[in-house]
Amino acid sequence: MKEINIAKMLVTKRKEKGITQDEIAAYIGVSKASVSKWETGQSYPDITFLPQLAAYFNISIDELMGYAPQMIKEDIKKLYHRLSSEFATRPFDDVLGECRRIIKKYYSCFPLLMQMAVLLVNHHMLADEKKRQEEILHEVVELCQRIKTEGDDVWLAKEATSFEAVCYLMLQQPQEVLDLLGESIRPLLTDYEIVVQAYQMLGNPAKAKEVTQISMYQHLIALIGATPVYLLLNADNSNKVEEILQRTLSVAETYDLERLHSNIMAQIYFTAAQVYSLQGNAEKALDMLRKYADICTRSFFPWTLHGDSFFDAIDGWFADFDLGADALRNEKVIKESMLQSVLSNPAFAALTDQPRYKSIIESLTINVGKTM
Repeated sequence: MKEINIAKMLVTKRKEKGITQDEIAAYIGVSKASVSKWETGQSYPDITFLPQLAAYFNISIDELMGYAPQMIKEDIKKLYHRLSSEFATRPFDDVLGECRRIIKKYYSCFPLLMQMAVLLVNHHMLADEKKRQEEILHEVVELCQRIKTEGDDVWLAKEATSFEAVCYLMLQQPQEVLDLLGESIRPLLTDYEIVVQAYQMLGNPAKAKEVTQISMYQHLIALIGATPVYLLLNADNSNKVEEILQRTLSVAETYDLERLHSNIMAQIYFTAAQVYSLQGNAEKALDMLRKYADICTRSFFPWTLHGDSFFDAIDGWFADFDLGADALRNEKVIKESMLQSVLSNPAFAALTDQPRYKSIIESLTINVGKTM
């Protein structure tokens, strides 16, 4: 991406002032053709003309040049993970202030703005008051809207739209979600099949296998990832809950998901415990809560996206993610949230006097203290 945008700025300021290229040319002492080339980006004004042009439009030279500092992908990733770690070790307001200064400095670096939006959503709950948490989410909404309206990356705009919708959900604004995403779901596109066939025709079976694995992995995670919501939607139907869990856990065992994607399995066990508790089935609730605690304390960390002996061609794909394959929050923050999600959930209030519940809380508490 270009950091110098003088062509666009010249056009904008000239139109704001309501003047012609001829008038600028006469003021500077050059031909109209030269001004035209400046505005189309075919050439730049001589450096000696910059002070005159800036004075003519009553702006600074930096503003005239449309100077917009950019950050490369690898540096964005390093910055994200540094700030993520510092949210766990420094005062929240200090890190938030640094985030805001970075956003202001790189306000036209849209890939950076997207990852700052991700960072703030993943840590907004660390703010000490609900009102402040909501203010941060509103800031993220504004960032997402800027990415969509000012950026030219179609994929980034789609990502920003999805993330804006997540913020609306957190802000308890469901109608805004539907207005943004629509009220119906379209069938999934199968472009991957075309890409696979193209690689086969090019004589590149290794790449064809990689693309196929990536597609299989994404569909698997999408299927299993929908389970927590579906469990809650059927909490009043014991038979349906059992069927959902039977099918889900059968697939999870087949694909060894406790190792392949421990986070998604932790969510399933946690939600199942919540549903069983709401149904008044304390024993099954504690069984599932124990499974949740076991994953959180035994096999979750260090957390990273990875393949296995079956999905043996996808690690490179993970490594190429904008933020890499590592967790989006610091280990200490994740462990504390694992504990607090149980302690603060009203569905588990009826279990608090149970010895097994106390044992689970103890193991999660000890786990927080083991943070590296």
